[in-house]
Amino acid sequence: MASLKMKTENRIGVGSNEVKKLRADSFIPGVIYKRGEETKHVQVKESEFLKVFREAGTTTIIDLELEGKTHPVIVKDVQEHPVKNKYLHVDFQELNMDEKLKVLIPINLINRDSIKLQPSVLTQLLNEVEVECLPGNIPNTADVDVADMDFTTPIFVKDLDIASDEDITILADLEEVVCTLTEPSLEEDLDDEGLEDVDVEVPLVSEEEEEE
Repeated sequence: MASLKMKTENRIGVGSNEVKKLRADSFIPGVIYKRGEETKHVQVKESEFLKVFREAGTTTIIDLELEGKTHPVIVKDVQEHPVKNKYLHVDFQELNMDEKLKVLIPINLINRDSIKLQPSVLTQLLNEVEVECLPGNIPNTADVDVADMDFTTPIFVKDLDIASDEDITILADLEEVVCTLTEPSLEEDLDDEGLEDVDVEVPLVSEEEEEE
């Protein structure tokens, strides 16, 4: 699986004032941690992080360049501002390419807008699944095609495409339901049809009744 590249710099100041200055200069503070090694404090240009993170998410390996060395990492955690659409801090986990790790993989329902059985309501009950594998085998998503679903047979974890990959161990219950397909309820039918076709009689109120 191809990895992406991102440049970082060592971060000298770690106090709150220094962090504020970094953010004002459009940098995001972060750390690189690896088991058995000292945590590295880094900073990354906000524009570069956003560009790479949009594609990498939390499952794609990033080649993090720091002082002339390349560190294979994944984004383990990001802290977001509660109001502004900005990232405040990022945690990178450095990987040992020969050591398995556990990671959450987002579930992708293919053809969810092209389900053959209509009208119907698709309900996704599970959004991600935990797996264990070598870094080079981390999938971007766990996919399953829902175009041919019916009302009686839900999609299970065992139906995901990664379930047949010998290099990936799924840590979730294989019998856990991922999504279901049901017939729309009467209320949903009315919502779809709208209220413009429903005749409602409005009683007339006479002037004498209004005075009473």
